[in-house]
Amino acid sequence: MDCRAKGGSPGFKVAVLGAAGGIGQPLAMLMKINPLVSVLHLYDVVNTPGVTADISHMDTNAVVRGFLGQQQLEDALTGMDIVIIPAGVPRKPGMTRDDLFNINAGIVKTLCEGIAKCCPKAIVNLISNPVNSTVPIAAEVFKKVGTYDPKRLLGVTMLDVVRANTFVAEVLGLDPREVDVPVVGGHAGVTILPLLSQVKPSCSLTPTEIDYLTDRIQNGGTEVVEAKTGAGSATLSMAYAAAKFADACLRGLRGDAGVIECAYVASTVTELPFFASKVRLGRAGIEEIYSLGPLNEYERAGLEKAKKELAGSIQKGVSFVRK
Repeated sequence: MDCRAKGGSPGFKVAVLGAAGGIGQPLAMLMKINPLVSVLHLYDVVNTPGVTADISHMDTNAVVRGFLGQQQLEDALTGMDIVIIPAGVPRKPGMTRDDLFNINAGIVKTLCEGIAKCCPKAIVNLISNPVNSTVPIAAEVFKKVGTYDPKRLLGVTMLDVVRANTFVAEVLGLDPREVDVPVVGGHAGVTILPLLSQVKPSCSLTPTEIDYLTDRIQNGGTEVVEAKTGAGSATLSMAYAAAKFADACLRGLRGDAGVIECAYVASTVTELPFFASKVRLGRAGIEEIYSLGPLNEYERAGLEKAKKELAGSIQKGVSFVRK
């Protein structure tokens, strides 16, 4: 399970927890391609030897090691700079993100206990849904053990931004790479709040377009779940978004200036303890959290709706650990 070749350039050590899953496999592949990764640890409770053997043949500098089963979790985590967590079960048709809660909450709790013990200084990128609740769960686990650093725990909402960039570019007839849409709030349904008044490059969208885009961005996950007719949820676009976000974290760790992305983090931007907004990433993880900026009336109404639902999801996560 060990690939002993030595990568040429210095880089960072990254672990993917849930590396054999639908998101985990393409995410592991994309992280193997990233030149900032020198060591890549792949952990799962099933099938990691095969995924590891396969990915280790790619001729990039990251050294790949596989870890199978909970008895190898600590080895997988020791010395890691970034830990990415797509572990858990995916959404099936008719399932809400909250139906996932009971299974995924337990998985996240176990993995975070391992992180607290083996790499408490790692930057944690949490993907396991429902993110609105799993990030508060991770925070509570870290607090219990005394290792909690809010600057190092980030819920990955990048897929909402990626979708927003794609859908807005489509409406405007632009290249998605030129479009930047801030998406704030949370990572489920009405908690996803695209700030279409702040799109770069600045543009004017009609009320009809704004309704259409807001709805499509909020329900992008359901669109994929339904299109896959029972065969899974968004895995490939999620892996892409996760790899893009991890790359931003890596560039921050390297000391690059002006690395700014949206993420779901411990925050005082609103009265809620967790909220997604733009953050600047650096050597300590989150270096700065940006306020929401000017919102129009439509967005202010959306914000109230988002906060209402988000408050319940956060409480649900906190209660899960404290019970």
